[in-house]
Amino acid sequence: MRRVTALATIGGAIALARCSPTHSVRVGSKNFAESILLAELYSQTLESAGLSVERRFNLGSTQIALAALERGDIDCYPEYTGTALIDVLHHAPMSDGAALLALLRQAFRTRYAATWLTPAPMNDSQALATTRAISERYHLTTLSECSRLAPRLRLATIQEFLARPDGLPGLQRFYGGFHFASVRTYDIALKYEALLDGKADIATAFTTDGTIAARNLVVLRDDRHFWPAYHAAPVVREATLARFPIVRERLDALSARLTTQAVSAMNERIEAAQAAPASVARAFLRENR
Repeated sequence: MRRVTALATIGGAIALARCSPTHSVRVGSKNFAESILLAELYSQTLESAGLSVERRFNLGSTQIALAALERGDIDCYPEYTGTALIDVLHHAPMSDGAALLALLRQAFRTRYAATWLTPAPMNDSQALATTRAISERYHLTTLSECSRLAPRLRLATIQEFLARPDGLPGLQRFYGGFHFASVRTYDIALKYEALLDGKADIATAFTTDGTIAARNLVVLRDDRHFWPAYHAAPVVREATLARFPIVRERLDALSARLTTQAVSAMNERIEAAQAAPASVARAFLRENR
């Protein structure tokens, strides 16, 4: 799972290539800010290698982006290991990162004639977050502690979290407990506001959300390793890699620099300062040559 709501301010950020698509690498993205940011980082990195790039951003959901890759409408897009495992393969959560990646590579090669390049160290996993004051008041730092304390806590979440096998039902089965005093659903951008305004004690989160660092929130540690890792990686058509071998070299080198801290900082600039993903990507690449 990943954010499903597009940011209106960047929804139209699609740039046409300067050359015919036949001679371009067509980079796609889903319809949320971090996906567009990652796709812009990929695009600028490939352009710096001398390739022509056609941007086909803001395509929509995982299924829409993957269908575009399968049809050949795009050559690559950023995907998350956990998303592909659960939403594409409909597999149970896996905590073994190496086994997860091996499974994804085999399945995508067989089904989509596509390759997973090296995932970034960034982990945009699902999470539960709270304020530092609440964490200190309840001595609350882990999911195990939250499972026991839940009857005293109010949860702010999105509707999807209440039905997914890796959402609240999965937490209840895996950890036990997690029966909150109240559960209220919000639009994705408003759940943090509910937490910060004192209307909730816990909020669902993603670990690279810029709000976490900006508002000094505490992410509860998944001490029993329920959630799979959500490492981002370029998924690329095999035909594209055969035609442009430099794509693998340059995007693998880029991914190695994309830590959780680095991506969170870029997200904060987009979310809080309303900076354009293209300018945020350009600044990161300039500072990390």
